[in-house]
Amino acid sequence: MNETIDINQKKQLLTVQNLNLTRGTFQLKDISFSVNSDEILAIIGKTGSGKTLLLESIAGFQKPDSGKILLREHSLEDYSLQERKLGYLYQEYCLFPHMTARENIAYGLKMQKRPKKEIAERVEKLAEELAITSILDQYPDTLSGGEQQRVALARALSIEPELLLLDEPFSSLDPVTKQKLYGLIKKINTRHACTIVFVTHDFYEAQNLANRTGILINGCLRGIVDSDKLFTSNWDDDVNYFLGKRAHHDKKRIV
Repeated sequence: MNETIDINQKKQLLTVQNLNLTRGTFQLKDISFSVNSDEILAIIGKTGSGKTLLLESIAGFQKPDSGKILLREHSLEDYSLQERKLGYLYQEYCLFPHMTARENIAYGLKMQKRPKKEIAERVEKLAEELAITSILDQYPDTLSGGEQQRVALARALSIEPELLLLDEPFSSLDPVTKQKLYGLIKKINTRHACTIVFVTHDFYEAQNLANRTGILINGCLRGIVDSDKLFTSNWDDDVNYFLGKRAHHDKKRIV
């Protein structure tokens, strides 16, 4: 199956064209896809499939060997870091341990040299929205996993990104906290008019959060489909096997 680019009537915010990137013995191979404004796109893959490397390439942390990454129809390299309007949530959250939650959230705004009053108001507004007002003066090592993630989300949102990149955002959270944060991600998408690309190994997360879902296997993007068609689309046998459709795979192998 080679349904890697889905172009529709909506405005495209992000376009990846024929991306190739080698790190050590691993390769991202000829990856192409687009993401529409205000869309949520999930990329599913096993550990080691290249999910984080792909996300870091989109963020500009990794330079591709070849191919293009276009943001608002212009090369990513044409923008300064501030002009890109990208937010990035790391899998381990990466909060600064010597800063309070309040200082962590304000960090990006301070780097942009925003006025102190604007910074304070922005931090308070995000804290209220994400229900973390009561922990603003605590340090990361005193916070639960869910609280740390909310602080990290607030920090990523503080600069008002148009594109939010999330690396396995729910992997270390308990089921109850996950459910609460699923709803929060959807609210962020609508309230902030924020396009979201997240990588995960969890089929449930992709189907419940994303408009579309792509499958990444061994550095190859095998296709992107509407999330509600993830298990009914006509995938190749190895993708069916990855999705758990083993009966179909085994039957065909025996024949």
